[in-house]
Parts: sequence; structure tokens; C-alpha cells
Amino acid sequence: MGHRFNPKHVHKLTSPERQKLLPPEEILQSLEIGLQDDIADIGCGPGYFAIPAARMTRGTVYGVDVEPEMLRILQDNMREADISNIQTVESDMEHIQLPDHCVNKLLCSFVLHEVGDMDQAIREFQRILRPNGKILVIEWEKKEMESGPPLEERLEASELEQKLQAFDFQTRLVRPNDKQYMIIAE
Repeated sequence: MGHRFNPKHVHKLTSPERQKLLPPEEILQSLEIGLQDDIADIGCGPGYFAIPAARMTRGTVYGVDVEPEMLRILQDNMREADISNIQTVESDMEHIQLPDHCVNKLLCSFVLHEVGDMDQAIREFQRILRPNGKILVIEWEKKEMESGPPLEERLEASELEQKLQAFDFQTRLVRPNDKQYMIIAE
């Protein structure tokens, strides 16, 4: 299992540089969020994607994170943004504390490389996803750079895409910039 992001560095998750590289509203368009969609943001952190997603739906957005401190920050950010349709869930990815088939969209940004058992995490994604649901995974390119996890913990895009395909997902790889990649899986 890779190292977990330290909540003390939460400011990096909402930095102007990140906003420029990954504008959340633009990135979320890949999920085609509808007004009635229920969404799980796995590894939601302070709500970088969860808050914009909550503005796109009247459904529930589940902000799932293993770090209680991140969920507390998300709750503060929700109040500040006057958002009420996010439900915080303290949970790891391998045993997501949500019921079966409770969401039709799932986002997992920059945390899949941290999981100990990726197959189990993907099984959990399948379990909570409704039929014909859609997943958006965002990860770091497997190359040396200043930001992100150590190189040895990064996931090669083609390998992650093959892993999702092994679970019967149809995938599409998108590179929004030269540092990160996205896989849309249905």
C-alpha cells in the first residue's frame, strides 16, 4: 500500500496550480452528471470534486474518505459553500461503507495508488455502482515530477486501464495534462 496523503498538506489539494491543471467542473463533465444522479467521491479530501459535483445534482453525493480530518474539512467547506446534499462517510476503499447499488456515478481521484488490494477496491466500486453506472479514475502519470506520490507508487495508465477491463468495464483513457491521466469506465 502506498503512503497516504497527509491532511496537514490539504492546501495543496485546492491550490491555484491544481485548479489550472484540473478544473473541477470541466473534469466532472466526463461523468455526465445529471440532476438526479447519486455520486460517490472516493477519497474526497476537502471536497475539491465533491462540492462542484453536489452543485450539478439534486441527488446525494457521498464524500468518502479514510481520514476523519479530511471529512471535517469537507464539512466546513460544505457549510461555507452552502451545500447540503453531501453526506460524509468515513471508510477505506476496500470496504466502502455504503449500500449496494447506491450510486450511478463514482469518482476516485488520486487515491487508487494508495490501496493495498486494488482488486478488492474495484469489486467495491462495482458493488456500490448501479447497473450502467460510470466511473472516473484520476491518477498521476508514472514519471518523475515534483508533485504527487513517489514514482514507485504510481500506476501505469495502461495497466490500470487493463485492470478495469478485467472487471468488465469498457474504458477510455484521457490525458487532461502532462502530469495526470483519467480513465472513464462504464
